[in-house]
Amino acid sequence: MVLGMGRSGQAAAEWLLSHGAEVTMFDESQSVEMQKIARGWEGRGAGVLLGEERMVGMKFERAILSPGIDPRKAVVRKLVEAGVRMMGELELGWQACLCPMVAVTGTNGKSTTTELIAAIYAAAGKKAVACGNLGKPLSEVAPLTKELDRVVVEVSSFQLETVETFCPKVGVYLNFTPDHLDRYCTLEEYRVAKEKIFRNFGEKETAILQKGLGVKTGKARRVTFTAEAEGADFTLNEGWLSCQGVRLMRQEETQLRGPHNAENLLAAWAVAEADDISRGAVKKAFENYRALPHRCEVVRVRAGVTWVNDSKATNVDAMERAVAGMTGGVILIAGGKDKGFDFSGSRKSLQGKVRGALLMGEMAERMERAWEGAVPCRKVKSMEEAVERAAEMAASGETVLLSPGCSSYDMFQNFEDRGEKYRQCVVALPEEKKRK
Repeated sequence: MVLGMGRSGQAAAEWLLSHGAEVTMFDESQSVEMQKIARGWEGRGAGVLLGEERMVGMKFERAILSPGIDPRKAVVRKLVEAGVRMMGELELGWQACLCPMVAVTGTNGKSTTTELIAAIYAAAGKKAVACGNLGKPLSEVAPLTKELDRVVVEVSSFQLETVETFCPKVGVYLNFTPDHLDRYCTLEEYRVAKEKIFRNFGEKETAILQKGLGVKTGKARRVTFTAEAEGADFTLNEGWLSCQGVRLMRQEETQLRGPHNAENLLAAWAVAEADDISRGAVKKAFENYRALPHRCEVVRVRAGVTWVNDSKATNVDAMERAVAGMTGGVILIAGGKDKGFDFSGSRKSLQGKVRGALLMGEMAERMERAWEGAVPCRKVKSMEEAVERAAEMAASGETVLLSPGCSSYDMFQNFEDRGEKYRQCVVALPEEKKRK
């Protein structure tokens, strides 16, 4: 049984069918689009069940769980109670992988760091693919890995919940801040899931993690990084990306700004050092790397105002880091679906930096109350209104920053859809003379 018919579930089913398994696929959705997808898989020999009521009396040897499905859902519990062994899509992909793996987790910065590491391998003349939570599921890439030198996988807490034997050659744990409190009952549950990246590590593995993370790494080689000037193996010292006092390059020579991106760069460099990649290749990769869409991406400079798309910022810490990385005053566009966050703790980091906030979605009123007296706020009903009001407010030298601090599912399909809507609205603004 493959639970979930999104991209991960379909990738798992593809691999299983190709290896002779008898596969039944399940999804709660019974939409017209899902029924169309189901007919396609039935035509390829898979069974398909849409709707939980169809699961009654079904028997399976094993179930593959897509990361988007909460293990506490009734359909999962019933299978467990019936003695069906659960395996996550990440674990399936790991067991099918045919080359050494680097895995990257953390609350923020995973996608950027994963891409940076893949870029380093490419600069060194090695064949590597970035996959996992940022794009293609690991089980989709697994058949290609016999031709690769490395596979670099972004792994989320949802994926790590169900790992068993998962043990990459190098594991990277970037940071830990509150997130996904709409899925986890406590912050500790979220922490436990993240720390599973190192659960099977031994003397042959390398654990790379942010300074100060109290994470057990067993007998693995332990390497630390920080955006501070000292206290770790890899540091940011007077603007220089450094390893044990040896300088590689200035951060300003890259396209990535802010202390959070410095740590992404340092973590990627630490992977390169662990795998004996030349520092020349690292520097070349860093110089040529361009930020992924929706991650502090400059959309436009208009009338002296810089418009930045950071739609990927779906938690408080990511939003705070994005604001801190901007120069000059900030007009912030934020808000979205309630994930259980308390935004009152961000008052200090926003006060004096954010000149005004335009708030939308489920969290608008709560964010406005949390920032009262610290940040002038105004609620808006749409992205179009937010961009129009921001254009009226922002002065030359300032930045309009979309960094929602919330997920997008109340108003948009996903963070990419939200970012694209922002981009469209910004590009549609008419040209204007610089304002003083």
